[in-house]
Amino acid sequence: MIRVGRADDYNIWSHSRHMRDLYRARARDEAEEMTCAGQAAQILAELAKPGETLFDAGCGSGWFFHALRRRSIPLDYWGMDKTEAFIEIGRQELAAFGLPPERLLLGEIEYAEGAADHVLCMNVLSNIDHWMRALDRLCAVARRSLILRESVRPMAESTLVTDRFLDPGVDLKVHVNAYARFELEQFLIARGFSVRWEVDWRTGGAPENVIGYPHWWNFLVAEKKDMVG
Repeated sequence: MIRVGRADDYNIWSHSRHMRDLYRARARDEAEEMTCAGQAAQILAELAKPGETLFDAGCGSGWFFHALRRRSIPLDYWGMDKTEAFIEIGRQELAAFGLPPERLLLGEIEYAEGAADHVLCMNVLSNIDHWMRALDRLCAVARRSLILRESVRPMAESTLVTDRFLDPGVDLKVHVNAYARFELEQFLIARGFSVRWEVDWRTGGAPENVIGYPHWWNFLVAEKKDMVG
């Protein structure tokens, strides 16, 4: 017999007690700031103007809000994530730091609507089936800039592997992808962005094992051409 399962049943992030605990600690500002958050905040500090908005796509519990708050970067923060447990954690914990719960949205970034001056997406696209549909939506949302931190190499490489770090008894697979640098650049240029790359502070460009598989982290900063300068 065939039945329809729930999408969340196949979402690896819904099956990791470790990640839920970590994302709660980050939302409470009790965990050390991630190096990538510090690097993204520095990039945004150079771009941000008072009153502008930031959309954090795949935000987890919204912990990047603290990177802006600590540095007094004048951006109105909005986040979206498809994992209900993470969004609930963020709504519970970040209100104490001044973020209204309605700023954290439950949903997949492929269905994001509206506009934000700046869009941030870190460590997300490398673990979905493919980046094009999601990135096309983020391009449509971004008014001024789009900042990515993803696994990028000269040549693309895609794999589907079992995640061995989930809760006991959970057997799910996850994409571990590295995307082609030139292909990403051309995709963004065709949508009206200029593109520059920054070496990832944490790894210095060297591969880093995540769940046992290498990731080649890079920062990509794309700005709307009519906004540059």
